[in-house]
Amino acid sequence: MEKLLVSACLLGQPVRYDGQSKGILSDWLTTLGAEGRTLAFCPEVAGGLPTPRPPAERQGERVITVTGLDVTREFDHGAELALALCLRERIRFALLKEGSPSCGSGRIYNGRFEGVSMAGEGKTTALLRRHGIQVFSEDQLPELALALSLAATAAGS
Repeated sequence: MEKLLVSACLLGQPVRYDGQSKGILSDWLTTLGAEGRTLAFCPEVAGGLPTPRPPAERQGERVITVTGLDVTREFDHGAELALALCLRERIRFALLKEGSPSCGSGRIYNGRFEGVSMAGEGKTTALLRRHGIQVFSEDQLPELALALSLAATAAGS
């Protein structure tokens, strides 16, 4: 049975930088959770950052908070822990929070704290993808459901 790594904030856990969640309502995701197929994970908290915490954005390979603190080490550590979990649990798919400096899969903020997003990916997404794990955002639930379905079909044949 295929498992799915999910950003903890998308599952309603208050782990975002502002102490909030971004829980999504999805019967399909709820069913996966009830089947024990979702693993909630926040790379930023796992990497050692508190909640709440100052907002941070990627600036090239570095991640800097709005106050100028370099938190790259914590972001990289959280990404490594996410990868280790995926490898240990044989997870091949992840549902991660779009726009996040850790989890963004198609866009991230531009690094100038202007509220402007640009094409890019977060640190965790980049590491997972380099290891063959497919990453989807909350805007891609139908595509993720199809990918999981195809994986299940392939495994059963």
